[in-house]
Amino acid sequence: MTAIIIIGAGQAGAALAAKLRALGYQGALTMIGEETAPPYQRPPLSKAYLLGEMELERLYLRAPSFWADQNVELRLGAKATAIDPKAKTVTVDGETISYDQLALTTGSRPRTLPAAIGGDLGNVFTVRTLADVDRMAPSFTKGARALIVGGGYIGLEAAAVASKLGLKVTLIEAAPRILQRVAAPETSDYFRKLHADHGVEIIEGTGLERLLGEGRVTGARLADGREIQADVVIVGIGIIPNAELAEASGLALENGIRTDETGRTSDPAIWSAGDCASFPWKGGRIRLESVGNAIDQAELIAENMLGAGKAYEARPWFWSDQYDTKLQIAGLNTGYDQIITRKGEEGAVSYWYYRGDQLLAVDAMNDSRAYMIGKRLIEAGKSPAPSVIADPKTDLKALLKA
Repeated sequence: MTAIIIIGAGQAGAALAAKLRALGYQGALTMIGEETAPPYQRPPLSKAYLLGEMELERLYLRAPSFWADQNVELRLGAKATAIDPKAKTVTVDGETISYDQLALTTGSRPRTLPAAIGGDLGNVFTVRTLADVDRMAPSFTKGARALIVGGGYIGLEAAAVASKLGLKVTLIEAAPRILQRVAAPETSDYFRKLHADHGVEIIEGTGLERLLGEGRVTGARLADGREIQADVVIVGIGIIPNAELAEASGLALENGIRTDETGRTSDPAIWSAGDCASFPWKGGRIRLESVGNAIDQAELIAENMLGAGKAYEARPWFWSDQYDTKLQIAGLNTGYDQIITRKGEEGAVSYWYYRGDQLLAVDAMNDSRAYMIGKRLIEAGKSPAPSVIADPKTDLKALLKA
């Protein structure tokens, strides 16, 4: 009887285990997770869950009984400390377990502020795990002053939730504009106005010098010398792939755990999926931090573990919920040189990214129709002329048949 071990019990690990059983794999299957909670959704943590609009049980990806019913050994609150690729063993809390195939779905972790600038003060939080959100929830009280460090999607979502809960919110971004790394100026402008309309103060082009306080944060000094008061700080300055275990095991790394097009690492018996894995894409190599990628990649690897030999064809898509705005993103905008704006009904708007005549990506705000059609066009390799997209008379749906 064969044995498969999955290290990492997040979205990718859960999808991989479920797919293996759905495909008929009946061998031993163990999933190891450092958290004590069974696999759960992360996106609602800092939104619906923190707002009190979602119960804990609704976060779970599967009912806790599912794993036992599927004969998946779920080892929670457990840490894999070593892999021996030659012996094909994993050390978990001092115990050695053998595998025939191993999958690393170890995910990622938030970047933190150094202790030297106050990153270790009380009431300074990152948003990644259930425990993170449970720890910060008591500090999100009406009238409290919140400082958000980082103007990416994580920071903006945290600002939106804090504002909705009645906190006085200031967000700082060291770059010249929010979302600079991931979106066009038009999308930045949209969200800057949205947050301003909800009373959030956004300070761009100014970094953090240090947090202030003794034991517990009381404020911050900015790079321009300004000091602001804060009762709670949320740090959203990016994530780091959890690749240390892979590196210590001798696996090849490249912006995460390097895999080939099938999801296999430099060791033929070890695979990787999700936030921690980098893979070939359009002549280069990328690592995608999204729920969609975690699921799709993990499910493909489940097939390949059973011999399918399929190449992963990523179809990037993302979303962000802020106030009553739902942003949906299709594609990757890397290398764009032109933005086409298309206005929809009742304030909906979409921004279409082009490189020359090639459609790369779409940002759609409260415009699910533009998002869905844009996504299908990109996946089909179709690029309507920018002038066609810009024309408000164009029937987007008809473009799919062109």
